[in-house]
Amino acid sequence: MRPSHRAPDELRSVSLERGASKYAEGSCAVRFGSTHVLCTASLEERVPGWLRGSGEGWVTAEYGMLPRATGTRTQREVSSGRPSGRTQEIQRLIGRSLRAVVDRKALGERQITVDCDVIQADGGTRTAAITGAWVALSDCIAWMKARNMVRDGVLRDHVAAVSCGIFRGAPILDLDYAEDSEAETDANFVMTGTRGIIEVQGTAERTPFSRDEFTALVDLAEAGIGQLVELQKLAVS
Repeated sequence: MRPSHRAPDELRSVSLERGASKYAEGSCAVRFGSTHVLCTASLEERVPGWLRGSGEGWVTAEYGMLPRATGTRTQREVSSGRPSGRTQEIQRLIGRSLRAVVDRKALGERQITVDCDVIQADGGTRTAAITGAWVALSDCIAWMKARNMVRDGVLRDHVAAVSCGIFRGAPILDLDYAEDSEAETDANFVMTGTRGIIEVQGTAERTPFSRDEFTALVDLAEAGIGQLVELQKLAVS
């Protein structure tokens, strides 16, 4: 029995609320159970220096956790003078995931920055962030299209992410913190709406996992991401 009493292949309750920020060109408040993340997409009429004159745009991301997003207060990273290695790794993952489904030529020489701020964490913050970030990015591009800044085709596909793991010997989908902290194997999958794989992160926390177990995790992730993509479609329709 999972601590959450969910079936092995059952997602947490997921919601995607568009328009969560008054000022951002695109925004989404995403909830995976008790994990809540605010994603905002901001448009700038500039690109990094190394892209100037290329005719291509850029999509990047920043990620952070509020001090009381977890059970005990953590120091704001700005106070320490630099983001942690974990923060840098996650924001690079979010940026890579979004760029994989963007036609940067069609975007033109503009930059979209998606900020993902974790309000409350209960496992799976990076997967929730990626799933909500796509909705914020989609709304930002729709905002641009409404102003004749871009045409159709900038956003080529959906992208969503979910965690899977081996918990008490069984493969399970969408781990919350209680499950993640005890899992024998922990993995994160990022996929497109057409089931293309963008990134897989998998680690044996206790005992190595088998090829069959990995295949079971891939199957769970594909089914879970299929459900998340359908929720994205409903959110932006």
